[in-house]
Amino acid sequence: MTIKKSHYISGLTITIFIGLHLFNHFCSIFGADKHIEIMNNFRHFYRNIFVETVLLLAILVQIISGLKLFRTHRQIATSQFDKLHIWTGLYLAIFFIIHLSAVLGGRLFLHLDTNFYFGVSGLNSFPFNLFFIPYYGLAILSFFGHVAAIHNKKMKSKFLNLTPKQQATAILIFGFVLTITIFYGLTNQFKGVEIPKDYEVLIGK
Repeated sequence: MTIKKSHYISGLTITIFIGLHLFNHFCSIFGADKHIEIMNNFRHFYRNIFVETVLLLAILVQIISGLKLFRTHRQIATSQFDKLHIWTGLYLAIFFIIHLSAVLGGRLFLHLDTNFYFGVSGLNSFPFNLFFIPYYGLAILSFFGHVAAIHNKKMKSKFLNLTPKQQATAILIFGFVLTITIFYGLTNQFKGVEIPKDYEVLIGK
């Protein structure tokens, strides 16, 4: 199997999880309890040894193949969407490494439930939010940027009277709106979230 093929297949696998994950974060606009309730329901699907193993392997393949593709393709990317494809892929690879390390560290070493509060502790605490706002924001935008670039490359016909480039642009706009909406929920409508005592270790308290 070629690097491109393995990258594509692992990407599709990860996209299923990311779709569920982003929907879960979107539901934070209804409150932390609703976010945790939906997360617990989703965990029946992905929090088991088989699915987690497949997901971890897919992420590992995605990181390794993505970095190799970045190294070989960054010089030949010419169009704006080609460049978007390359650079969003690099950011996602870096994000996966940091995020996966943090989540596994929280579960295995800090013995925390990596739920809503694990994710938003830094996002709602100064000065940590100076890092976490762009860190999470760029991750979501990079995901939709990557999808938009792939869509623009593979889509050959109009849909709803939109050209492939216009469709890709619509994906980017949707990603931007969703990012703002998710931040709205994860920061309790921009007013901040009260962090439970067990999670204060994440912000040095």
